[in-house]
Amino acid sequence: MLFSGQPHAVACQENPPPAMQETLLALSLLTITGVTGIIARVLNLHIPMPLLQIAAGATAALAGLNVGLDNNLFLLLFISPLLFVDAYRIPMREFGELRHIIAAMSVGLVVLSTTGGGYFLHWLLPAISLAAAFALAGALSPTDAISVSGILRGGRVPPRILYLLSGEALLNDASGLVCFKFAVAAATTGLFSLKAASANFVWVALGGILTGIVIGMLSSRLEIFLLRRGYDDPPSHALLALMIPFAVYLAAEHISTSGILAVVAGGMTIRLTGVMNETQIETRMRATAIWDMVSFTLNGLVFLLLGLQLPHLVQEAQATIQSEGLSLWSLLLAILGLQAVMTLIRLIWVTLSAFVRQCVARLRHIPCVVPSWGEKLVLALAGTRGTITLAAILTLPPATDFPERALLITLAAGVIISSLIMASLLLPFALRLLPLPSQITGTQQELDATRLEMVNVALMVLKNETTRSKTDAAAPTDAAEIAHAVPLLLQEYQELQQTLDSKQPDPGTNREMSLRNRRTEVAIRLRIIRAQRKRLRELLHDRKINDETERLLSRQLDVHEQELLNEAAALPHA
Repeated sequence: MLFSGQPHAVACQENPPPAMQETLLALSLLTITGVTGIIARVLNLHIPMPLLQIAAGATAALAGLNVGLDNNLFLLLFISPLLFVDAYRIPMREFGELRHIIAAMSVGLVVLSTTGGGYFLHWLLPAISLAAAFALAGALSPTDAISVSGILRGGRVPPRILYLLSGEALLNDASGLVCFKFAVAAATTGLFSLKAASANFVWVALGGILTGIVIGMLSSRLEIFLLRRGYDDPPSHALLALMIPFAVYLAAEHISTSGILAVVAGGMTIRLTGVMNETQIETRMRATAIWDMVSFTLNGLVFLLLGLQLPHLVQEAQATIQSEGLSLWSLLLAILGLQAVMTLIRLIWVTLSAFVRQCVARLRHIPCVVPSWGEKLVLALAGTRGTITLAAILTLPPATDFPERALLITLAAGVIISSLIMASLLLPFALRLLPLPSQITGTQQELDATRLEMVNVALMVLKNETTRSKTDAAAPTDAAEIAHAVPLLLQEYQELQQTLDSKQPDPGTNREMSLRNRRTEVAIRLRIIRAQRKRLRELLHDRKINDETERLLSRQLDVHEQELLNEAAALPHA
């Protein structure tokens, strides 16, 4: 069972069957997730959605909605699809440019955080053994991709910083979980082998990545094979696409590798194969809508479920304070101190790694982007902890084998909440240290330049149509219609070209045309869109634009083309 429990408000039967209880519970969670989004919009709350959903979950738990989580199913059903879609949508050009920095933060920073955080916790609370302290620090070392994007979404964040944080959060789970696993083994058995730990890390990480790549390639090749033989049913295609992250995760976990890294690698692989470009417009539009809905729903449920655990964790904290002879203040001090140290370690790592990159760039006489102090502070504060930490720490052995279990779970929950609160409160101030929005125009400039390129492609198609109409003597009627439609379209696109050059709003055009001319215009517009889509993919392949620009403009082209196809189907034939 993923979760179990009975909503307090549901009392239509005295003893509803277990299946009904779980169904009502799932419906209650989905309803609360939707309501929190509506409340945030209607009341215009300036609170990050993750914190609002955690608060809603805690309130529901206090009202009697009790939920128990199965960690393995939680990672499978919630985390794997979310990481898959994040990996699919990450800009590959920027990810490639930042790959060395992301790799260093995903491994080096995790090891440093585990070591430094473990020693600090053992020093602060000597009752916790060093191995147990390392286990907690290892679980806390992975940052949370979901909470990072939830808190920073809509903020004034430079795209480079956002890509770096997203890439780090996607890849550091495996290294953090490996550190956690071996610290737990050392705490329970008293044995630790650096050689075995290193070999296991290589197998877990590389095995997971290879599993994701192989399954991603096979599913893409199979899809392309079927598409080229006429199969492209949008509902079944979208359904099968939803199953891919679950298949990748299960396959990787079955061979004892990282399912997290596998779904990340699988999402990136499928994106690089370009299989979606082979599908119908309706398929792409439906798949996009479905993944947007799945992403929104699962994001909300993840933080809602985290909030639902809080009352139980608080009860465990009270029991832990009594059993360990600790005071509430010493526990709070440990939580805040551990959060502060983990943040300080991030700041030191970011500063030193930037200095090292700058020195290497000077020796090699190559350009190097040096982050400002404001950007370094944003990178440090954005290291929030979330679902991966909670799922890992709840897998600790029972108290009979791991006496510090309750205390570590309490500390982990406290650090998760404190990291989210700290990021929510301090990041807005840190973002003010960054350049003004008018200075952060790279993404918008690229988007405007690409739109202008699309207009130029349209003008080229229209000029080719004009040439073809003059030389096509076999179809004088069609040539006359083209000769009538092309000048009007040329005028429209020339006005749009001027609009993009002068950065003024599109004035648009209104004109009436005959039915035959309208059919001709629709046909020409469809040829323009297909030429624009081809050029857009060429720009992406040549890395002149990033994935986000291509995805935005492709979606606009898809919507426009679908509208034209619907109009063409509705026009009566002569």
